[in-house]
Amino acid sequence: MRTCHLPSQHSQTVRLLQITDTHLFADPYGCLLGVNTAASYHAVVAEIQAKNVEFDAIIATGDLSQDHTEESYQRFVDGIASWSQPCYWLPGNHDYQPEMQKALAQSTLVRCDHVLVGEDWQLVMLDSQVKGVPHGRLSLEQLSLLEQALSANPNRYTLVLLHHHPLPAGSAWLDQHQLHNQEDFWSLVGKYNNVKGVVCGHIHQALDVNVNGCRVMAAPSTCIQFLPDSDDFALDSTNPGWREISLHQDGTITSTIGRLDGSVFQPDMNSSGY
Repeated sequence: MRTCHLPSQHSQTVRLLQITDTHLFADPYGCLLGVNTAASYHAVVAEIQAKNVEFDAIIATGDLSQDHTEESYQRFVDGIASWSQPCYWLPGNHDYQPEMQKALAQSTLVRCDHVLVGEDWQLVMLDSQVKGVPHGRLSLEQLSLLEQALSANPNRYTLVLLHHHPLPAGSAWLDQHQLHNQEDFWSLVGKYNNVKGVVCGHIHQALDVNVNGCRVMAAPSTCIQFLPDSDDFALDSTNPGWREISLHQDGTITSTIGRLDGSVFQPDMNSSGY
């Protein structure tokens, strides 16, 4: 288990910025269902900067690339290069890990399984990718990693991060591609009382629900959005965005969603598949 340390910078509250599902291409004009993903990604970063969002670290929860190229990952790196805060990342189903690891081996981008956050929290970063398919699964190794972190740090509140959603999001077409062994995941989490939150990407929409006292959150994509509660594939006209998460000393979590203003980066609403 690779462990990193994120000290508390200004207070006992640690602030995280979730950026997810950027789906970047090597081609700066590359589009996904009518949206130029590089342009929308840079617009989101610019909006975060314009709003003076304060954060101690970035969490990038997968599907950073759409075309598997090293150049697409470098495009992600370049987009956040002006920020000095570390970026912790994990793979999604669209990511190609050899190129991802090569390009993201940068000074502020860190691949850790485990991050000790301040004095009170820890992040556990899980790889739910199943090569060649859109759904997710946590291997025995990944489940063991999670249990090791939980049992070794019982006095730290825990935020678990993975790409795939570990519970149904309410859209039949999308829930085919959720975490397939979620029963194993929740059974393990239920053995410990220090897991306070789970953060995922993948579903291209905001999600914030409570599962037996554990807060499960997802963030908007920086490009296209999927229509919530739709049994069949459907896109949403909601703008690209991000999530801000604050981890407090008493084990509570506060979080808000940020989005671009106006009506921008609208997808091709006639698209019939993804």
